[in-house]
This record gives sequence, structure tokens and C-alpha cells, in this order.
Amino acid sequence: MASKFYAVRKGLTPGIYRTWDECKAMVHGVAGAEYKSFPTLEEAESYMGREKKADIKSEGFSFVDGSFNVATGVYGYGGFIEYKGNREIITGSGNDAEMASMRNVAGEVLGSMAAIERAIELGMTSLDIYYDYSGIEMWATGEWKRNKKGTIAYYEYVQSVKDKISLNFVKVKGHSGVEGNEEADRLAKKAVGIE
Repeated sequence: MASKFYAVRKGLTPGIYRTWDECKAMVHGVAGAEYKSFPTLEEAESYMGREKKADIKSEGFSFVDGSFNVATGVYGYGGFIEYKGNREIITGSGNDAEMASMRNVAGEVLGSMAAIERAIELGMTSLDIYYDYSGIEMWATGEWKRNKKGTIAYYEYVQSVKDKISLNFVKVKGHSGVEGNEEADRLAKKAVGIE
């Protein structure tokens, strides 16, 4: 099956999506929505007006999400990386008391770090990270103040790998039918024992 890229120029969350279902969730019922499918990422990026970033083409993408099990105090993450047509699941959990005070946010942060770490292991030099919690981008870039162990460690990790990988953060609306985000949410819940 030929791979397609769905570019949403005007919709709930503008961006480039890999499936029609993800694209449809962003444009269905949106007045004046603008979207189009393309056979290559380069054409989709051009449609989005990103020609200037053509030299920073992401080689793959990841969806990440976090969860927290109130009953056990376990936080965790779930998600996946797509690279060269392959999908690799990433999940994990922890129960450090200080991290657990951040609840599902601890999982979100660890999930993003795990995705970046795996992308580097795969030899990727660029990665699009799709997330539904703003802190994933804001703490990584330093736009938000970091006052907890987890957020400080996250920022320091991202800074330490800047010379190895170029990161592009893409916000998606949580629980809005975006297939990748729904899958990451399901995997995060499973990681903490909520099914």
C-alpha cells in the first residue's frame, strides 16, 4: 500500500498526518477547512508553507502520552515511533514518590525522553513528537519554568542531545479521535495497569 501524507492547512490542529482517519478528525465539521493528500512528505510540507525547513526533514515521528494509576501510585507512558515504515511500541512505568507527585505528567515527560532516546538509537537525526500536553514542548525548549525533579531532568536531557537529533514538537488535541494519540493513550494506561 502506497504511503500518503495528509496536510491540514486549516483545521482543528494544522499539521501533517499519516492516515486519512487522523486527517478527517482534524477537518470534519470545520468550516473552511483546507487539506490535501500528497504522495511525499516534501510535497505536503511545501503545501504547508514549510519549504524553508526542507533541510530539516524529519525522518520519522512519535506519539507519546502519559498515565497515572491513583490506586497504585504508578505513573507510566505509552506511544510509538514510526521510522522507515516500521512502527515500534515504547512503554514504561515507575513509582518514584517525587515523580509520582506529578501524576500522569511524569509519564508524559518520560515518554518523550524514551521516544527521543530510541530515535537516537535507531540512528535518526530528526524526529516529530506528537503530544497532547503542552509541557512536553514547553519544558523541553525552556519556555516553562522547571521546578520538579522530572521537568529539570527532561530539559537537561533534551539539551544534552541537541547535537544528535533535531526535534519538532506537534501539539494534537487529546481524546479527539487522532488515531496516533488514542493509541498512545491506550498504551500509557496499559503501562500503569489501567485497561
